[in-house]
Amino acid sequence: MKFESPTNSCRRSAYTLIEVLAALLLLAIVIPVALEALDTASLAGDVAARKGEAARIAEDELNQSVITTNWNFGTQTGTMNDGGRAFNWTVSSESWPQDSVMELLTAQVRFSVQGRNYSVQLSTLAESQTLNPTTASMQ
Repeated sequence: MKFESPTNSCRRSAYTLIEVLAALLLLAIVIPVALEALDTASLAGDVAARKGEAARIAEDELNQSVITTNWNFGTQTGTMNDGGRAFNWTVSSESWPQDSVMELLTAQVRFSVQGRNYSVQLSTLAESQTLNPTTASMQ
């Protein structure tokens, strides 16, 4: 009869306690960092999508203001609800310093994503719609 020596049976491949603790320590560091990265990526995706929606709303409001010349009557404000999300917009006008005939129209849309406030601002130029009494009267 042949017996195995105790040294041969104990030499199986296994992890030591130090190796297991080192692996757990590494996981304790990596997992929170990975979760924070996923949260940041999610926020960036949400912000990018909402900025696209806000830019569309700002463009629509600017186009509507130029067509209807509502901007001659001062600052306009409103709220657009799109898919259950609220977008607050403001359209304002100011004289453009390079040309006295032109007005600078600016639409600003404000929105909130995951408790943080953001805004998108678009501007365009429009010709002033001041009525001249001599040209407005019929001859």
